[in-house]
Amino acid sequence: MKKTALSIVTLCFTLITWAQPQGFGFGQPGVTPDFKDINYAGDDLEAHRLDIYLPKTNQEKYKVIVAIYGSAWFSNNMKGMTYMSIGKPLTDAGFAVVCINHRSSGDAKFPAQIQDVKGAIRFLRANADKYKLDISFIGITGFSSGGHLSSMAGVTNNMHSRTVGQTTIDLEGTVGGNEEFSSAVNAVVDWFGPVDMARMENCETVKDANSPEAALIGGAPADMPAMVALVSPITYVTSTCPRFLVFHGDADNVVPHCQGVYFSEELKKVGCLKEFISVPNGQHGPITFNEDTFKKMTDFFLEEAKK
Repeated sequence: MKKTALSIVTLCFTLITWAQPQGFGFGQPGVTPDFKDINYAGDDLEAHRLDIYLPKTNQEKYKVIVAIYGSAWFSNNMKGMTYMSIGKPLTDAGFAVVCINHRSSGDAKFPAQIQDVKGAIRFLRANADKYKLDISFIGITGFSSGGHLSSMAGVTNNMHSRTVGQTTIDLEGTVGGNEEFSSAVNAVVDWFGPVDMARMENCETVKDANSPEAALIGGAPADMPAMVALVSPITYVTSTCPRFLVFHGDADNVVPHCQGVYFSEELKKVGCLKEFISVPNGQHGPITFNEDTFKKMTDFFLEEAKK
């Protein structure tokens, strides 16, 4: 596990370092949120803080994109990295970007992480006027494990719990309260998220007990088939899902490219896929993040926000 965690931390620093000098619209270190370190759960956890970045256009309010970092679910405080990597193109396109922290797999096991995401979305709806948010549209995006959580939020719209076999999980939770408000999202962009934990190893089977997903669910995936299904967004795909745009680099050596393929195939079957974009030579961030893919992301959200 220590080796796996170290490799993920190294990957995160690689993404940060790569992002800074390229000029692909990335926010640089020191970009200040308009609203910083807001606790969406009403507690004192770092994991329950969010930042809000507003466009510099002086509108009364802005439609919203929630953005989630990747960390293999090991981090509870990387919201600043989210804006540096994928946030600025979205504020440039006119959206309020909300970068959220969530509990790590070391803090709590799944479904705590998706309960945090849903709690944050309810908080935004409950406090929209205070933060200049137009909640007629809330999109969500994230990369790597953030892609997983963004996808999970989309495929579980209006779903409070789910049972597989003898195992039932509470998807909605009560984080932060505001339970009279919806946690639903209107559109999703998934950047190379792990979405089918049953086929993460060589695109065929589960990973071992030292994998990040094992840490997330609290045991060896091979011994917990119900939880493997429940933690996988692909399990929840139905025709009621919002529209998805999926990106995956074909040279990704962290989350297999087939994950994007499998997920997109299921979304397409039910009419919920806008497009699957397989990026030639795309890695787990580098090359996959580029001017063209960022434009496709912003164009997609702008299109969906008009509906």
